[in-house]
Amino acid sequence: MNHGANSEVGQLRSVLLHRPGPELQRLTPRNNDRLLFDGIPWIERAQEEHDAFAETLRGRGVEVLYLTGLLTETLADAEAREHAIAAALTGLHLGDTLRRYLADALADATPAELTELLTAGVRNDEVRGGFGLVTSLLAHDDFLIDPLPNLLFTRDSSVWLADRVAVTSLAMPARARETQLTELIWSRHPRFAGQTRIHGWAHEHVEGGDVLLLAPGVVAVGVGERTTPAGVERLARHLLHAGLAHTVLAVPIAQERATMHLDTVLTMVDVDTLVMYPNVADSLTAWTVTAAEPSDTESELELRVAGPAPFLQAAATAMGIDVLHRIDTGLDPVAAEREQWDDGNNTLAVAPKVAVAYERNEGTNARLEDAGIEVLRIAGSELGSGRGGPRCMSCPIARELL
Repeated sequence: MNHGANSEVGQLRSVLLHRPGPELQRLTPRNNDRLLFDGIPWIERAQEEHDAFAETLRGRGVEVLYLTGLLTETLADAEAREHAIAAALTGLHLGDTLRRYLADALADATPAELTELLTAGVRNDEVRGGFGLVTSLLAHDDFLIDPLPNLLFTRDSSVWLADRVAVTSLAMPARARETQLTELIWSRHPRFAGQTRIHGWAHEHVEGGDVLLLAPGVVAVGVGERTTPAGVERLARHLLHAGLAHTVLAVPIAQERATMHLDTVLTMVDVDTLVMYPNVADSLTAWTVTAAEPSDTESELELRVAGPAPFLQAAATAMGIDVLHRIDTGLDPVAAEREQWDDGNNTLAVAPKVAVAYERNEGTNARLEDAGIEVLRIAGSELGSGRGGPRCMSCPIARELL
């Protein structure tokens, strides 16, 4: 299968998901804020909801791949194992004695066991050796390797742009290690051998939830709580130099939890239509970034920056259309605010005019259907506790090109 995408709405062919697992059992009222969850999810129900989400996609002919499955297959390679273990043990809180012990213990694990240890984490009271000063002074329930409960949101740690996969750089410390695992998959799993990768976890912060492929050649990137201006500049420079885009729109968004990513306020549901949070529709702006002139080297490419302009206007101009149509979240300002918080804007298009959405956002779903969009409703009472909807929980690997 060819991998890649040039839009948000081309027929979805293959997608990366992560089924909630033992990493969610690590959440407690004392650590859930640090691990970026607004509550403690009921894990069995979250798994049921996620399984139904996956079946909805399969029912539309989408190949569903699971992150932990791909990671386990990747870790069968000795060099990949060494790389993963070394990356997991770089924390300055471990000390040499404990780091050596953990390195040996992880090296003895099977690929499946290592996958669970890297994703669910390791607590101090689970260590059966390495009893030096660090293990003596840490609390019994302190994590030596932190769990990764946000792996559920596979959109953020990588994004496919045309035929290349951008490994992103996540801003929050609780998520920083996720991209090291996704980079390992894209670089060392046999299915993706030779795949061209761009950006990378060591570069300026860019998160996949902020990156929207509005149309072939047009990429919008939110700039807010997670993605930085420097991150957008580096990504834009690469896309423009490589000919993967002719226009990049940098879109400032409020730096707050409710609008952590651009896809919390708008997502595409058709080639010329998006669902949008109306409370920001009139104030959202965009800076248009294009290449001033060709350059032999990416680093020397001069960028032309224009704006700001109203987002809908700037986007339509870049897309070469008269109007970018907007469907509002909710039925009134209060309902809009409630449904935006419940990820009413965060839809996943599986084809033009067909989108997956949380069933609880009744007002938004009614508006979508009135506009001719087929809504594939899924339950998300537990999945949404980490503040993410169907788009957040999916990383398209292959879409039909527009």
